[in-house]
Amino acid sequence: MLDVQRRVHAILRTIRQNFVEYSVKTILLQTCKKEHDMQNEATAIKPPVELAYEKQLAALSIYDKNNKKPKGWRLSPIAVRAFVIGLPKPIELEGEKVEIDKKYYGDDPMVERAIITLAGNRGLMLVGEPGTAKTMLSELFSAAISGTSTNTVQGTAGTTDDDIKYSWNYAMLIAKGPCEEALVPAPLYTGMKEGLITRFEEITRCPSEVQDTLISVMSDKVLNIPEFGESGFLFAREGFNIVATANTRDKGVNEMSSALKRRFNFETVSPVPTAKLEMEIIAKQAKDLLKNQAPEAIIDEDIIGLLATVFHELREGVSSEGQKIESPASALSTAEAVSLYCQSALSSYYYGEGLSIDTLVQNIRSAVLKESDADLPRLRNYWSAVVKKRSSTSRNWKKFYEAGKWIR
Repeated sequence: MLDVQRRVHAILRTIRQNFVEYSVKTILLQTCKKEHDMQNEATAIKPPVELAYEKQLAALSIYDKNNKKPKGWRLSPIAVRAFVIGLPKPIELEGEKVEIDKKYYGDDPMVERAIITLAGNRGLMLVGEPGTAKTMLSELFSAAISGTSTNTVQGTAGTTDDDIKYSWNYAMLIAKGPCEEALVPAPLYTGMKEGLITRFEEITRCPSEVQDTLISVMSDKVLNIPEFGESGFLFAREGFNIVATANTRDKGVNEMSSALKRRFNFETVSPVPTAKLEMEIIAKQAKDLLKNQAPEAIIDEDIIGLLATVFHELREGVSSEGQKIESPASALSTAEAVSLYCQSALSSYYYGEGLSIDTLVQNIRSAVLKESDADLPRLRNYWSAVVKKRSSTSRNWKKFYEAGKWIR
């Protein structure tokens, strides 16, 4: 009897030790994972929207208490709109006043229509010229509605059904057969199962047969998994929807079928309407981008104003004085203007010189000629017809005209 008791006690001690060791290991692994995730977030070049604006989203959840909210949404349509286009007054969050800044500069009624489309469980298609903030809008909507903007399909010529719906862990499939454990979820599966917005970027770059896999999902809100037999149906949870983007310049790559188009509400995201507004956007976004890469880099609003004017006029095909200009074939978007200014500012930061207009003009030349060398005469004509006249009006325009040697 005594031997039995000793054995029982020994077994219990072993179990306790193993449990403690397991608990310690689990805690250590969880701590390491948390630290690793925090380090990744802290060093991310472009953190996801839900992390970049974490405080604003938390404040809006307080602001949102009495508003009507669709099922499966984190925030109401009113709060989602406020997140995208801003609020005039800050919201108090744990004693701190949190500003809800304007993130999209453009057509506010279009933003409202897009939000209502998603609230009605209708797919949203954002179309427009490259660089008009279609992707940014889809990220903002997803973060505010679902709490995550990373459930994304990036459309390319090589995108397959597996990249959209699901694939299989073939070692597990052979060992256990078709089961949920062997299934590897793709964004569409994840969005339906968890009730999340699924973003589909550059949908017209995907082959037509891949695009059409969305038709039945968007119609019936169900995904068929034939490998599971009779139980092979995944019904979408409330909150699931699709936000897709497509460039109008890429319209002919893989035209969407009429059947798929009917599943979406289309909203056109237009270029920035004025040079003044374009200047504000360039200044704000350049400041945000440069603060981590080069905190001492120059934000010269006069140069930014000049750059915004040039991009706006070349894109619109008319100068501010009303003179007609032949526009280049290249899409000179606001996003590209931001990138171009940051590139010029980084050049001055690393090479220890002031912001060089020569460098700016060289970068403009590269941006204009990215589609075709035939655009070079158009750029030269703009210089001789518009920039030359302004060279006598200010020092910066004079320097800009003189830097035209880089395009001759």
